[in-house]
Amino acid sequence: MKDTVHLGKRRRIIDGLEKVSGKARFTADVALAGMLHARPVLSPYPHARIRAIDTAAALAVPGVIAVLTGAELNGGRVAHSRPSMLLAQDEVRFAGQPVAVVVAASAAQAADAAALLDVDYEVLDSVDDAEQAMTDERLVWPQGVPQADSSLASLHGGEASVQGDETRSNVDERRVFERGDAGAALAAAHVVIENTYTNARVHQSYLEPHAVVAEPGRRPGQVTVYTSTQGQYAVRGEVAGALGLREGDVRVEPMTVGGGFGAKYGIVDALVTAVALQVDRPVRMILSRSEDMLTTMPAPSTSIRVRLGADESGRIVGLDVKAVIENGVFRFGHAGILATVMGGMYRCDNVRIETLEVLTHRAPVGAYRAPGVPQALFALESSVDELARALGLDPLELRLQNAVEGGDPTGTGRPWPDIGLKACLERAREHPLWRSRGTQPHEGVGLAVGGWPGGFSPAGAVCRVDTDGTVRLHVGSVDISGVHSSMVLIVAETLGIDPETVEIVQGTTDSGPFAPASGGSQVTISLSGAVLGASQQVREQLLDLAASHFEAHRDDIELAEGQARVRGVAGQGVTLGQLAQRGQRLAGGPGPVVAEGRAAIKGGAPGFTAQLVRVRVDPDTGHVTPLEAVCIQDVGYALNPLLVEGQMHGGAAQGLSMGLYEGQHFESGTLTNPNFLEYVFPSASDLPPLDAVIVERPSENGPFGARIVGEPPITAGAAAIANAIRDAAGVRVTSLPATPEQVWRLMQERG
Repeated sequence: MKDTVHLGKRRRIIDGLEKVSGKARFTADVALAGMLHARPVLSPYPHARIRAIDTAAALAVPGVIAVLTGAELNGGRVAHSRPSMLLAQDEVRFAGQPVAVVVAASAAQAADAAALLDVDYEVLDSVDDAEQAMTDERLVWPQGVPQADSSLASLHGGEASVQGDETRSNVDERRVFERGDAGAALAAAHVVIENTYTNARVHQSYLEPHAVVAEPGRRPGQVTVYTSTQGQYAVRGEVAGALGLREGDVRVEPMTVGGGFGAKYGIVDALVTAVALQVDRPVRMILSRSEDMLTTMPAPSTSIRVRLGADESGRIVGLDVKAVIENGVFRFGHAGILATVMGGMYRCDNVRIETLEVLTHRAPVGAYRAPGVPQALFALESSVDELARALGLDPLELRLQNAVEGGDPTGTGRPWPDIGLKACLERAREHPLWRSRGTQPHEGVGLAVGGWPGGFSPAGAVCRVDTDGTVRLHVGSVDISGVHSSMVLIVAETLGIDPETVEIVQGTTDSGPFAPASGGSQVTISLSGAVLGASQQVREQLLDLAASHFEAHRDDIELAEGQARVRGVAGQGVTLGQLAQRGQRLAGGPGPVVAEGRAAIKGGAPGFTAQLVRVRVDPDTGHVTPLEAVCIQDVGYALNPLLVEGQMHGGAAQGLSMGLYEGQHFESGTLTNPNFLEYVFPSASDLPPLDAVIVERPSENGPFGARIVGEPPITAGAAAIANAIRDAAGVRVTSLPATPEQVWRLMQERG
């Protein structure tokens, strides 16, 4: 890009001060007149029949207004996804499924009453895991799986899920993505690596649990929903669809989000809205930590068998994958995303990827930052590392030799646009961490690559200039990662003003221009074109007003430092506020300075990463200590490098955490670590120093050449950890997280 004043420069996040000072308004801060408090009652059993619910003791608690069950709330509607689910009525299908809601004048009263609710369950046999689901005759949905109109995965840039096989089975969906003849290619390969890799379920572990306030409107069916969400329009659609309401009657006001990572798309919004409409009072529900972990949508557990073959020169000739994705009680749609990346990281003419989406009596899974890709690349990148060892080749050079470029097919057959995978590997080759590996005993350096295709959607924005010189940008997007801070820079750059004079106005579903949900790394590349279009139109209006004011040709006018002035004429200038005032007051003039921008980019701007991790493995205990990590990422063009680096640090940390620490544990279908005391994730002292290296290889599709940023950094960390352990201890971890016990046992088996 040409020289810029604001874009491409490091600048603080615009809402940082209000967050660190405690002034940011979260859903839990919403207090409305007459507001009641709701507490869900969750099933302790993965599969049970509800014989009866005795509400007498709960109703006797002072302050209790109502105890609602499925009979009062469901209205005969059948849920097809977790967001559309209200209450279990006759049968419970996962431990953590809501069976009733207690509504009271205070949160404490609601909690006390919920503890007294007497639910008579008949415990039934359950399908507890994917292996049982594929071999057991018992079905999670004997009468057939409820079908959704669309896949939740599409909100994150993934491919919509196809309909399942009409044959009733716990394998809800089987898909095969294929090109060439993988079987024949592997039979003729010089070296074939075969292994099966498993991942535990992983929770998104956001600091703020799910929280919703619903307020009935003036007439029946109208409601305002205040919610911690990544996508207000998605929530509007879910609530309206689940309750049979008109979308126009559901107003969603997005609040500050205390962490989401793909999980906050209205999981309990329909339930809270139904309760509020039933009691005709505002109702607030804030899940406890345990409730949140029991009833929300974590990343799936997977089992992925990989067969990978190459010829003597190291050229990859065949890839055969069988991926089993454990979905819980509802389909999500990870298969297309998983296949896109697994079959699209390396050039290979012969690829077969079979995916099985399997149903169990567990809470349904959902999106977690690059959904499905960390799991997929743990399997693929571990196999590539073993392939390099078997061939006696440098693992980085093997990857460079086979890495995809623009025009090469993804795993689903679509061609990649221009991408920067090789550029990331070339930067990794020169990094000191890679060049200095192999110098310390019991230490190792692991390399893995990752990426994310990214989504993109149409978006709108409105820009206007007020008479005091404030420029207001109206958007309908939710800011969960500093996106709005970058939008401010676009406006400031276009109009020649200080970013401090630009104010973001985040609209509700009935006042903000449409924008995509903040998932799939799509908001920046989708919204920035609309923001640029709106601010460019405002610039043109200001130039016209200034030309009229100075009686000069508009080509001689420049906008800089918050003023319009004639080039070469010193000491004369008029502020943007004065120009706006002129436009609003001039009879027969142009009118207020305001413009709407719309944009719909034609293709994605995928982001790729190469990551390095150095670890020490204790030979006596198997304990793995991460010592140093590097995240190298092609971001196309960093609109604000400070915020880009923050995304890289955060995503890479989560990837490392998946590799070493995190996993949900189940016994007989019930989650046994539903809190932050027993669910292990790292503190700051458990993570190594992390070097974020920005590569800027401009995208042909992204505005200003920018690429997606948020998803790629999580995708390679777990694989890099596994490869570092292999380098340090000589053992191959095939199950995540890589606990000390697992690593120690592998070392004992090796001898």
